[in-house]
Amino acid sequence: MGLLAWVMMGLALWHFTIWLPDHFWGGIVGGLIGALVGAVLVGLIIHGFVIPGRHATHLSTALEGIPGALIGMGLVYLEGLRRERAHRAAVAA
Repeated sequence: MGLLAWVMMGLALWHFTIWLPDHFWGGIVGGLIGALVGAVLVGLIIHGFVIPGRHATHLSTALEGIPGALIGMGLVYLEGLRRERAHRAAVAA
């Protein structure tokens, strides 16, 4: 259940990317993948690579996915910006 909580938190935060310019590497789907992978990885790191079961899942378990989702989306966004700038430089040259 902990994995489900992390994925749902990543998905919920991803919905706010509609307010950002679309510079994600892979577009909006790249942002989704970044949010989900980031939320799950940080959740697993916090719990020592063990997924909490149904009785060990609390509200705080879902909140643990927030930093990972933000980090994941941020990395995908920065990579998209880097690739766009490299493409513009190559076209201009």
